[in-house]
Amino acid sequence: MPSRSNGLAAEMEAVRTLALVGAAAAGKTSLAEALLFKAGAVGACGSVERGSTVSDHDPLERRMLHSLNASVMHLTHAATRIHLIDTPGGPDFLGQSLPALEAVETVAVVINAATGIEPMAVRMMNYAASRHLARVIVVNKIDSQGVSLSGLLADIQATFGRECLPLNVPDGVNRQVIDCFFNRFGRSDFGPVEAAHRALVEQVVEVDAAFVDRYLEEGDVDPSELHAPLEQALREGHLIPVCFTSSRSGAGVAELLDVIVKLLPDPTEANPPEFLVGEGAQAQPMQARPDPSLHVLAHVFKVTIDPYVGKMGIFRVHQGTVTRDSQLYIGDGRKPFKVGHLFMLQGKDHIEVSHAVPGDIVAVAKVDEIHFDAVLHDAAEDSHVHLAPLPFPVPVYGLAVEPKRHGDEQRAWEILGKLAAEDPCLRIEHVAATNETVLYGLGELHLRLVLERLREVYRFEVQTRPPRIAYRETVTAPAEGHHRHKKQTGGAGQFAEVFLRIEPLARGAGFEFADEVRGGAIPNQFIPAVEKGVREVLAYGAIAGYPVVDVRVVVYDGKHHSVDSKDIAFATAGRKAFMAAIREAQPAVLEPIVQIEIAVPEHAVGDVTSDLSARRGLVTGTSGLGAGTVAIGGQVPEVELANYQSRLNAMTSGQGRYTIALSHYEAVPPTVQRTLMGQYRVRDDD
Repeated sequence: MPSRSNGLAAEMEAVRTLALVGAAAAGKTSLAEALLFKAGAVGACGSVERGSTVSDHDPLERRMLHSLNASVMHLTHAATRIHLIDTPGGPDFLGQSLPALEAVETVAVVINAATGIEPMAVRMMNYAASRHLARVIVVNKIDSQGVSLSGLLADIQATFGRECLPLNVPDGVNRQVIDCFFNRFGRSDFGPVEAAHRALVEQVVEVDAAFVDRYLEEGDVDPSELHAPLEQALREGHLIPVCFTSSRSGAGVAELLDVIVKLLPDPTEANPPEFLVGEGAQAQPMQARPDPSLHVLAHVFKVTIDPYVGKMGIFRVHQGTVTRDSQLYIGDGRKPFKVGHLFMLQGKDHIEVSHAVPGDIVAVAKVDEIHFDAVLHDAAEDSHVHLAPLPFPVPVYGLAVEPKRHGDEQRAWEILGKLAAEDPCLRIEHVAATNETVLYGLGELHLRLVLERLREVYRFEVQTRPPRIAYRETVTAPAEGHHRHKKQTGGAGQFAEVFLRIEPLARGAGFEFADEVRGGAIPNQFIPAVEKGVREVLAYGAIAGYPVVDVRVVVYDGKHHSVDSKDIAFATAGRKAFMAAIREAQPAVLEPIVQIEIAVPEHAVGDVTSDLSARRGLVTGTSGLGAGTVAIGGQVPEVELANYQSRLNAMTSGQGRYTIALSHYEAVPPTVQRTLMGQYRVRDDD
């Protein structure tokens, strides 16, 4: 009788994982639906237009007719369990698309035959290559009017390389497909099938010298013998298969299912995931072994938080077997949680299962400690294991948010935190310099949909505005200030007189305060009050309402009254003496200058650098990133980057992305300073 471990190993080898990626409107969701229907996983084929697909089950997705979240599904074909992940195609939703790459052996880049290769397809192909995943290109909508599939195949090979070869070819004027790997006879819309078959076999046998010799001697090799070299070719990127489908008519869908089962790698045949032990430069690589009998290693690649259901962690098992009642640790946590229920997902539906082997994608619910990118394990020695981090784009598009109802600030922070926990490209930050809560995302659409979700799911209303720019004030010349504060109200009065001088400090030096009063003109107990008044101006500004920086203040003289002098009087005198000195010290408003790095296609370099110069920016250099992409480095005032991602998208056809980091502060142009000063109303507390 076969052992349970042997049975689990066979089960694992009958698992395939596939992420559908690519541009919006390529037909990924419709293709997933067609695969589910053809395999019998659903009784009827749903429609994006009717909002009836398994994948797009979120109300916002149904309303927008686009995927906004990664959706996990599964089906069975030819005794093989296939896990599918349908991902959104918009560049604003890479926080949902990219994590799917951590859960699969194969990435299927879906290309719309009618629109051709789009920037998102190129971007996702490069991401998949960087993670050493097997790749397949699926040309969808082949029955669209007026398409030239042979021309598109030539474009694919020109863009992604000559290793992109068809596993099947269209026939009957794009109404069906013919296998050209196992089959070498017949004709197709591309010409003789044998030519496509020969190109495939030659590409595969190149990775194995023994097969090369056989091929040269015999003129062909039985494709059924080429499984091992085929998997090697897929692992090494030596072959990127191209398949043709129409999710609308069903053409090529059954053939794609056969390709997934017969030709794509199982968990034992793919490149192992990039696990590391330890942190930083000391981290050492560690290989997870797809063996169901070993201790558990699993990775949480998606988290969802529902206000009614709670938190759900969706994870891929890489090693060992997870069962109901398993005790699992989360990262370096010391307290395990018990797997009470284990689910495979079918869109919004949760199907309970008894166990999961390497390759399976499953979920656990109501585990509050679980989080995105966590490694789940059942052995103490794995407490410092993690996956090599994904290169997520940095969220730089910001909106300041505040609750409509006063007093709801804490609740707003908690709900926004839940939304950020679901999306690694969403960031919430309290900016102390402007006293604002700022939500950062990848673009206007990204944040707009986050706010809609906030309103519709959590029933919470917020007000938004562009974030304030963290301007600063400083002085550029030495000056002196004096103020005499005298107040009589019928009772005890107030009296203080302060003389001080100020001088500029180097940029970034901050603030210095010195006491050079002699002879007790200002008693020592009142000096802190003078400094307090000065620091009030530092906080609130003197000419435009922004904090004052890089200045030295020296109090050198004053007068006091034995009865009427008080702390409040010296604080007022110090504040007004400081403001008077600033006005004589050639004050300047400073603006933040950010270091910017922009990744753009080669053809857009000229437009982007010209645009950066028009924004008062300085280009500091360019460098090649490979794959036809150039990095442009520079410096630019932060205020000039309002809605910059939209402008960058227009110049680069959606392929551009950028990151920023604060570099330094510089004086604003005189016209800008006059505008800012004109908008400021002098603060008067008296």
